[in-house]
Amino acid sequence: MKLYVYDHCPFCVKARSIFGLKRIPFELVIMLNDDEATPSRMIGKKMAPILEHDGRFIPESMDIVAHIDAMTNDAVLVGPRNPRIAQWIDDATSALYPLAMPRWAASGMTEFATPQARATFTRNKEAIIGSFADNLAKSGDYIAYLDKHLQSLDKLIQSPDAVNGVLSEDDIHLFACLRALSIVRGITYPTAVSAYRMRMAARTGVDLHDESAA
Repeated sequence: MKLYVYDHCPFCVKARSIFGLKRIPFELVIMLNDDEATPSRMIGKKMAPILEHDGRFIPESMDIVAHIDAMTNDAVLVGPRNPRIAQWIDDATSALYPLAMPRWAASGMTEFATPQARATFTRNKEAIIGSFADNLAKSGDYIAYLDKHLQSLDKLIQSPDAVNGVLSEDDIHLFACLRALSIVRGITYPTAVSAYRMRMAARTGVDLHDESAA
């Protein structure tokens, strides 16, 4: 199995995570951000993640998650979901992307290995959130918002191994969000959140970006 991704992409992290949780081997392929030919050959448009398996191409992160979790008789995402987790993620998004996107664009991630790939990402994302420079200038405000928001998440985490006590789709979505935040230096993670993000990184095999945070 091959999984085509961008390293920074939270949706790609969702797809990558299920392989680690299920301990299923796969080949990770990181595409250049301006590579339209590869995904277009597989599914007819530029998109990530894409799973190649048995001659099929499966896009959409949660479709990939469901496909892999159903491959064997030992499904892992069997726990209940908590609507408060989904709401927390929605509320965090307003600060997450203005903080993360400019930092992703300046990072040494593989998908930005050429000037053209970096420029493509910058152009496309600035069209969504506005000038990267302007958003970087507001980092203090965004981080303050998230620090407070993370305090509320801390109270929702039942275990470092699973936000609701038993692994569920909430863990796929929440870890992807927290992993995206890891590119931002200066965020304060409360005790339960810190333990959770570290444990989920180990269980999924998806590294955090703490060491390269900016």
